[in-house]
Amino acid sequence: MILGIGSDLANIERIEATIARFGDRFLNRVFTAVEQRKAESRKRAVAATYAKRWAAKEACSKALGTGLQMGISWKDMAVTNLRSGQPVMHVTGWAADRLRAMTPAGHEAVIHVTLTDDHPWAQAFVVIEARPLVPAGVARA
Repeated sequence: MILGIGSDLANIERIEATIARFGDRFLNRVFTAVEQRKAESRKRAVAATYAKRWAAKEACSKALGTGLQMGISWKDMAVTNLRSGQPVMHVTGWAADRLRAMTPAGHEAVIHVTLTDDHPWAQAFVVIEARPLVPAGVARA
């Protein structure tokens, strides 16, 4: 069952200008150390990498049904990548509390995220799914 859907479109040039203006103050307020290492490792796409993660955080907050209010922090949502490159959304703090509260009993929440960019735009979609828990010893169909 779908619990929430969110999308966001971010302007890469706007993120790049914000980084130029505020530097580490902005980066440390919005992005985790892991997200910063990922972006800084992409020398030809630093701003695009940050913009995609910005959009993912906005999309995730919308899928959680809050937007960036109600106590949610930018760093309560973070994107990493699997070895395959697939992005993965992690939630902590208030975002994790909200996710637990919106997940029906007997279910686990799974957050799906996809990112893309085509200069000057970065886009993210987040879908939060509730999957029924499978009792121990029972194989999932």
